[in-house]
Amino acid sequence: QVQLVESGGGLVQPGGSLRLSCAASGRIFRMHDMGWYRQAPGKERELVACITSDSTTNYADSVKGRFTISRDNAKNTVYLQMNSLELEDTAVYYCHVELRYWSGINIYSGDYWGQGTQVTVSS
Repeated sequence: QVQLVESGGGLVQPGGSLRLSCAASGRIFRMHDMGWYRQAPGKERELVACITSDSTTNYADSVKGRFTISRDNAKNTVYLQMNSLELEDTAVYYCHVELRYWSGINIYSGDYWGQGTQVTVSS
């Protein structure tokens, strides 16, 4: 019913920037909370940033002042602008979306994960 497609990962030097995108498609009725998580090798998945439907944001302490989450409701897309990247930011980044979608004439709630995109910070 719904698909999430992430893009924007890659290899960057310390101090560099990347912008991640996550676009939802399908019979979407309304997008609610959206967020970015990351998982480094040997570590648990952790919340990086999230944004509510009224654009209230929250960030992990480790990325405050460096990362910015934003959303474009018209495009059903959430972004993560990452600046001043550090070696410790290396991880697979996943978007997570809570939404409501159409199925037939009914509306259902669901939450979805993106496929993950690799971000590698290395000199």
